[in-house]
Formats: sequence, structure tokens, C-alpha cells
Amino acid sequence: MNAYNHPEHFDLAAHPAYSRVFAPERLTFGLLAPLEGYPDRPVPTLRDHQALVMEADKAGFSIIWLRDVPFLDCGFGDVGQVFDPFVYAGLLAGVTQRIALGTAGVVLPLRDPLTVAKQAASVDVLLEGRFLLGLSTGDRPGEYPAFGRSFADRGERYRDAYAMLRAATEHAYATHRSTYYGELDGSLDLLPKPYRKRLPTLAIGRCQQDIGWIATHMDGWIWHQRDFNLLPDIIAQWRAVCAPQSFKPYGYATFFDLDENPDAPMVVGRGIRTGRNALIELWQRQQRQGVSHVALNLKTLRRPAIEVLQELAEYVLPLFPALESQHA
Repeated sequence: MNAYNHPEHFDLAAHPAYSRVFAPERLTFGLLAPLEGYPDRPVPTLRDHQALVMEADKAGFSIIWLRDVPFLDCGFGDVGQVFDPFVYAGLLAGVTQRIALGTAGVVLPLRDPLTVAKQAASVDVLLEGRFLLGLSTGDRPGEYPAFGRSFADRGERYRDAYAMLRAATEHAYATHRSTYYGELDGSLDLLPKPYRKRLPTLAIGRCQQDIGWIATHMDGWIWHQRDFNLLPDIIAQWRAVCAPQSFKPYGYATFFDLDENPDAPMVVGRGIRTGRNALIELWQRQQRQGVSHVALNLKTLRRPAIEVLQELAEYVLPLFPALESQHA
């Protein structure tokens, strides 16, 4: 019997994916697909991509993040993992056992929210809760005209689509009127419902929203971070707007390159380039500061990804023990 038939048993801290990735005073690590370096190319090779995800699962990473990039935009020079995130999640579900899968993030204003609700709930149930739904407004203005959408009102569309997604996934025969996307009149029930009472949702980036809205409506926030000196103030602001609510995590995504020399100094710019010893010091400090999660984008990697995953698994991840999923 599926847990979504019994929503009264829902507990966010017991959600399999959420509890594996987030917990107070703990720092976890995820990887943005594809798991390879391709610094001089816009499109990854995707060579051995399933085997690398299986290696990440075995190594103890908490989550694989799947991006939503429908087009190759020459102005950005990176198409991400190429595949649609929900289709790709379905494939990776079959070759992984423990690691969570998440979207980072679905460009919500470009998609129909009921389609996203159907896809996300389906993946969530098929993975028995090993899924997190990250939602964004994207960072590529050129995609919006291709979908017949306005880039200027993407923040309003995001809020509108999010409200409809929540209504359809959390209520039987929901009634909800959307400004942009249609109406639920109570005669239809979207199935399946999530594995637990609702889908854990994360803001990926600022999403054209103020921090208070994100804190009120979302279950966590993953941003980018180029100046680590700003982290204490950002986390303090985040915790202030979350209070008196329960724990809500803050994390960041960054480009990442691990030097072969373990004593290589850290260089922080567009991303992190460092040896493992400086990396350990950085992440131990950030864990004390209250960072909950770091998502590593390996695009700038100069070494084979398998070598980097194995080095992190041997020397770094054991200092930050993986969280155990709660399936209660």
C-alpha cells in the first residue's frame, strides 16, 4: 500500500529524500549531472553517465541534481545534462539504490504546472519518496519567447504556477483558479498523489521572489555563492525570516575542480578550484556557519570524474557522514 493513501502520517523530517539531504547542523553534498568535466565544450559527452551516478550512490553523496535546460543557448555555452529531468530521473531511479534524485531546477514559468505536478508526483511515488522537487525561473531570457512566455512576468507566473501545483498534488478534487494556467473546478482529481502528504519543494535561485516569500512557501533554498564571506549574513537573514518556523535548509551550488595536489590552495571565483585539504577546512567552517548542502557542478573539472569521486569518497565524505533516510 502506498504511503500517499495515508497523508495524515506525513512528516517532512521523515520524508526519504528530504531526510537524506537535510538536517540541522549537518552538511551534505550533492552532484549536478552530468558527472564529467567539459570546460571547453557546451555539450557533455555523457560517456559512462549511468556508471558514474552508480559510483556517486556508492560513495555516499546525498543527491544527484538534474537541471532543466531545454535548449543550447550559445550565449551561455552550457546545455547541462541534455535530457529532460523527469525522464532522466526515471532512468537513474533504476540504477541507484540510496541516493536521492532532485531537480535543480524545473523552470516553472515555462511549464504547465499540472504537467509538472503529474510528472513530479509520478517520479516521487515510483522512487518511494527518493525525490526532491527544485523549482526555478531559469537564467536564460532567450528561452521565454520560444515558449511564447514573457520574461518580465516570470516571478508572478512562478507564484501562480506554484499555487496550482500545490493545490493539485495536495487535495483530492481540488478547486483552484489560476491567473495564467487554467482552473480546477473540483470535478477532477490529479493522480498519483505524492508518496507523502506533499512534495518537498525547494527554491533554486532567487526565483524573482523576496526571501520572505521563499521562507514561507518553500521547504528550503539552494542559491549560488561566489563570495563565501557573505555566507554568515545570508544565513542569518534566512533564519530570521524562517523563524519561528521549523528548520529550513540553506545551501549553494558551485562549479568545482579538485586539484591532484591535496595541498593546493583554494581559488574562489566563478567556482571553487582547490586541493582537498583546503576544501575540508572550508566545508568544516561552512558547516559551523549553518550551510546545509553544497551542490557541485563538475563542468570545470580537469581530471576524470571517477578519480575525483573516489578521492572525495575516501578523504572528504567520511568527515561529513551521510544522513540516513527515514522511511517511517
